[in-house]
Amino acid sequence: MYLAMSIAASGLRGQQLRIDTIASNVANVNTAGYKNARLDFKDALYFAGIVPGPARSMNENVQKGHGVLPGAITRDFKPGIIQSTGRELDFGIEGEGFFSLSRPDGSTVYTRSGNFNLSAEVDGTYLVNSEGYYVLNEAGGRIMVPFDADSIQVDSSGLVQFMSNNNIVGQASLGVFTFRNIKGLEALGDGNYSPTDVAGERMVADRAIVRQGTLEGSNVNLAEEMTRLIRAQRAFQLSSRALTTADEMQGIANNMRR
Repeated sequence: MYLAMSIAASGLRGQQLRIDTIASNVANVNTAGYKNARLDFKDALYFAGIVPGPARSMNENVQKGHGVLPGAITRDFKPGIIQSTGRELDFGIEGEGFFSLSRPDGSTVYTRSGNFNLSAEVDGTYLVNSEGYYVLNEAGGRIMVPFDADSIQVDSSGLVQFMSNNNIVGQASLGVFTFRNIKGLEALGDGNYSPTDVAGERMVADRAIVRQGTLEGSNVNLAEEMTRLIRAQRAFQLSSRALTTADEMQGIANNMRR
């Protein structure tokens, strides 16, 4: 009886996490560069219900499961719609690729969200994202804006040209990279991803096209997420009913001697 309650409880925990994942997708439907997340399940530990070892007949070695477990939260990295903003420091990527950013602790993270800003500091002005992370060039260095630059132009290859009175006063190349297995990247929140051993080696994204004055929209399909939410709620209700039934049966068993 306890096993039945444990299995039902695992279903409740799993479906609650699934609902939370869907809620995050819906909340970020208008977030630039956001990638749709999906919760995958796996079956829990199995054990031999009658005798261990190889089964000698159909009635022996019955395998019993322990419910479900969250397996992984995977990201769908299909591109979102490129939306025009007209802002000079907004950059969208067409194709596979990520901008590289340097965090305060010195680690490098990657993002599809290209809404950048300028940060005026003691030693100069740098290109940063909304969190203050430095935007990096192909060599891994910070991109410094010349003090006399009055505009910025970026071509499709990611070449940044700093202009002053229509003259080039400096240039840099945006660091746009990809990985052998982009689904192996670890999501850190705020649209940032960290490389892992599963993601594999970092490579320059030669086929990526950078569009100035645009941002990549979220790839969340709201209608599909609502359908998933309804299914998750029904599964949650079923697990809840199974738990209630197991509890009632255990109560009946406990009171049989009275």
